[in-house]
Amino acid sequence: MDTAKLTLGDKEYELPLIVGSEGETGVDIRKLRGQTGAITLDSGYGNTGSCESAITFIDGEKGILRYRGYPIEELAEHTTFTEICYLLVYGSLPNKKELEQFEHELTHHSLIHEDMKKFFEGYPPNAPPMSVLSTIAASLSAYYPANGDPKELELNIIRLLAKLKTIAAFSFKKSIGQAYIYPRNDLEYAENFLHMMFATPCEDYEVNPIIAKAMDRIFLLHADHEQNASTSTVRLAGSTGANPFACIAAGIAALWGPAHGGANEAVLKMLDEIGDEKNIDKYIKKAKDKDDPFRIMGFGHRVYKNYDPRAKVMQQTCHEVLNELGVEDNPILKMAQRLEKIALEDEYFVEKKLYPNVDFYSGIILDAMGFPTSMFTPIFALARTVGWISQWKEQLSDPKHKIGRPRQLYLGETERAYVDIENR
Repeated sequence: MDTAKLTLGDKEYELPLIVGSEGETGVDIRKLRGQTGAITLDSGYGNTGSCESAITFIDGEKGILRYRGYPIEELAEHTTFTEICYLLVYGSLPNKKELEQFEHELTHHSLIHEDMKKFFEGYPPNAPPMSVLSTIAASLSAYYPANGDPKELELNIIRLLAKLKTIAAFSFKKSIGQAYIYPRNDLEYAENFLHMMFATPCEDYEVNPIIAKAMDRIFLLHADHEQNASTSTVRLAGSTGANPFACIAAGIAALWGPAHGGANEAVLKMLDEIGDEKNIDKYIKKAKDKDDPFRIMGFGHRVYKNYDPRAKVMQQTCHEVLNELGVEDNPILKMAQRLEKIALEDEYFVEKKLYPNVDFYSGIILDAMGFPTSMFTPIFALARTVGWISQWKEQLSDPKHKIGRPRQLYLGETERAYVDIENR
């Protein structure tokens, strides 16, 4: 096995090198503290591998994203979100019989316990849907056992995937004072979610197939993204042995932060600030001025230093939705299209690789569909739930996994004597 050499003072240590299936190299420092008394310091964990995983591969320099080895572009073209759920959770694409059984289970576990409707009554009308989603996700553990039984574990995976979309839709209906719409067994996953969101008891709601396809694609493209903040939170919570409902609730809470799950909402706020297409040139100048706090949202990515592969797929979906809805004249959308053109052609953006990312397009699509910005992050959470579950399940199946316990570099006071309160 190849090793890396570390010199501390006058001593030299050899650290094992682990090479991943895609040629990535990791320096194994698991015994570093025991051997040397030193730790690594990596604020934000940007260079720290917290686990070994076989679920998602990302190469940010080349703009590559693969689920279980399959390129995201091919999956988006040929599969559905429920197929992706099966792939991520079980490791392979389902055959026809497996998919039919899986979709049947997802559909027939969509209802939540009737008593849980009382939970929604306890929230004020203006309660953020994310607060409702996270707390009720955790409350599912009160209704369904999480005792370690393998069959119950598999059923809880289905329950989470099936019920969270119902909880999210109910939270929206609560916020606008409308009656809850129950899921229907004759609708696909994305269709069911749209139906629960936009149908009312007094009129039929017919799901537009192009809109349903776009919704399904948004779910598919956001299903997993390696060890991001929320996924790492789920794994850390799961390392303690916490039940899956609590772990997913923790992931939802982490996603709630605007630096993580609020990017597509920030795109709409930015467009609202710009206000009019005629103001774009002024705001482009502000964005290029390093002393100006204004930033163009939805461009660039912390991981991708090339074009976000999800954005390429979402760009096509965005134009399909806008054409179908006939909203090309919407001033917000016209601004977005102009910004997109500038980002792809302007030397400043191209040089800095500030390409439109998936959040830029998803925010525009969701707005055009009629979703309020308060539902953008809950929709992200619905999509990412399957990734969280897959990561949680993978960790659980690893007999070598340990409880997460990061170290720190202490910078506080050294030992000092206690002083009685009268003498302070």
